[in-house]
Amino acid sequence: MANWFECKVAYHKMVENGMQKKVTDTFLVDALSFTEAEARVIEEVTPFVSGEMDVASVKKTKISEIFRDDTADKWYLVKVAFITIDEKTAQEKRAISQILVAGSNFKGAYDNFMEGMKGTMADFDIVTLSETNILDVYAAKLDGASHQ
Repeated sequence: MANWFECKVAYHKMVENGMQKKVTDTFLVDALSFTEAEARVIEEVTPFVSGEMDVASVKKTKISEIFRDDTADKWYLVKVAFITIDEKTAQEKRAISQILVAGSNFKGAYDNFMEGMKGTMADFDIVTLSETNILDVYAAKLDGASHQ
């Protein structure tokens, strides 16, 4: 299971009028620890930054799954309630999960979420679907590549 960390990176960015502006962008990184998350975000973002860069914060998230779409340019957070019935009490229970979904717009994110949930046997309700300020998502690098 992935451990997703939200990393905020502050750096100077060239804006349309040619001036440098300090910005802070948010990235999501799959890592085993805070230290690894910081190292990974530095490794991934450095090629796109000229000048100083500072990792302003690293925090663990409760995101359980990512639904990607390479044609989309925004990330949306879906809070979904999985509904189960307790067999002893016959009471409905709702377990909340957070899923990050790529989408070009709100409807695209909703459609991508529903597509990702197609094989799910459990009943669920969407609690919220909201746009995030996450710029990019970096999955874990697997070292299992074959070397010849």
